[in-house]
Amino acid sequence: MSTFPRESEPETLMSASELNIRIRELWADGTLPEDRRPEYEALVVEWAAAAQEDVRPAA
Repeated sequence: MSTFPRESEPETLMSASELNIRIRELWADGTLPEDRRPEYEALVVEWAAAAQEDVRPAA
């Protein structure tokens, strides 16, 4: 069962921290199930974008 929103569902934005938790859950048993790889890859891309938004320039 995929935890990704379906096309008809509104897209919600998660923080880098929330995405990190979801990524870690996929690896909970120490391996990534092959059928969950697309979900993992999408989460990593979302995490990278969210992490970039969390970066603030130094004053």
